[in-house]
Amino acid sequence: MIRISSAAKAITAALSAGAAAAVTAVQDQVVTSGETVTIVLAVLGALGITYAVPNRPAGADRAAPGRGL
Repeated sequence: MIRISSAAKAITAALSAGAAAAVTAVQDQVVTSGETVTIVLAVLGALGITYAVPNRPAGADRAAPGRGL
């Protein structure tokens, strides 16, 4: 299993959120200041939340494959 650091996951999440917000913003060929603020907040929100939430520990509390949750 490959482990991904919290920083790499946070950067990936931030890029994904920013890209999604940017694609939505450029649908009308114009990016307004409100849309710019939305893009920035999406990036910062995804970056902060993804970095702050730790990975679930691999231990006995995980569901066994085939047994559901």
